[in-house]
Amino acid sequence: MYPDRVVSGMRPTGALHLGHYHGALKNWIRLQSEHPCLFFVADWHALTTHYDDPAVVERSAWDMVIDWLAAGIDPSQASIFIQSRVPEHAELHLLLSMATPLGWLERVPTYKDQIENLAGKDLATYGFLGYPLLQAADVLIYRASMVPVGEDQLPHVEMMREIARRFNHIYGREKGFEEKAMAAVRKLGSKRAKLYLELRTAYHQEGDDEALDQARAMLEDAGSLSNVDRERLFGYLQGSRKIILVEPEARLTEAARLPGLDGRKMSKSYANGIALREDRASVVKKIRTMPTDPARVRRTDPGDPARCPVWQLHEVYSDAATRDWVVKGCTSAGIGCLECKQPVVDGVLAEQEPMHERAQPYLDDPSLVRAIVADGCERALKLAQETMRDVREAMGISYT
Repeated sequence: MYPDRVVSGMRPTGALHLGHYHGALKNWIRLQSEHPCLFFVADWHALTTHYDDPAVVERSAWDMVIDWLAAGIDPSQASIFIQSRVPEHAELHLLLSMATPLGWLERVPTYKDQIENLAGKDLATYGFLGYPLLQAADVLIYRASMVPVGEDQLPHVEMMREIARRFNHIYGREKGFEEKAMAAVRKLGSKRAKLYLELRTAYHQEGDDEALDQARAMLEDAGSLSNVDRERLFGYLQGSRKIILVEPEARLTEAARLPGLDGRKMSKSYANGIALREDRASVVKKIRTMPTDPARVRRTDPGDPARCPVWQLHEVYSDAATRDWVVKGCTSAGIGCLECKQPVVDGVLAEQEPMHERAQPYLDDPSLVRAIVADGCERALKLAQETMRDVREAMGISYT
């Protein structure tokens, strides 16, 4: 089996806001200390909807990397790179397109949703239809075991799994596979070889998942095997084909969506966000001018926190004691709306303060950002090239 690996990316289409931080980046920061992670700037994906305004893509790419670093992504723990700097993504996308049914792309739920939501753009392009396949290539090329996503992205991960499964089924039929697999079995030594075959039989004949797990663990510890032989035996264990592309698992994000200043989801489209590194005066002004419960026309009118967008931010930024104070003060008209907003102002500014501090060295010296991305691209490229060697060989176009 290939080692656990996490892959995720974001489209550079403008400044990141606090919704990105709570919805994705906090999870990335946690995952980077648990598994090897690759986080990429999805600039080709940005072009699927911004092909007519590409300037925003490059401009936003570097700013987004600074936002990631400001949020707490650590380049010593995670590889940060730009999608288009690893052209193997495009090659795998092309090769996967040869065997991916058109209907799989047309049935992706977000395809029709995006067409409706972005009605002002002409999205009747091959690039937009094929973006879920490029997304699959982005993950499969690193043989990632985990993809952190929200629930709305689950169909995309399931499609990645189907594409990997189909590819392995079509192209994993290595010539002389069984003979090569049995030769690899003998390299385990007589005791381990016998156990491996017994466990394989138990899995195939009785559907014993525990036997499958035990055999996998044994192969992972078998230092006598080359990586090629190990993958053959994993494939032989599960069927009669070599595993070339790994089926990734979805890792659901834990954070809820952060509400925007108007109570809707925080989004660039709604212009209701607070940027990750927005200046202090702007943050204060935005929160102080947020709409509140329309029933509170006068200071003496009691209100209902459930009808107030500010309350939704209290649920993210305020502790239990402060929320109790808000409920009592609002419903009794004991506090005014500006008083109610102040703890949210304080909470947002406190969250942003270390982000500003972490970002400053990169703003002072942009070459530091370039160096981090160059290192990340180098690491990503090495992994991508390894996968593509196996893919080309499986498809009969390695020409060695």
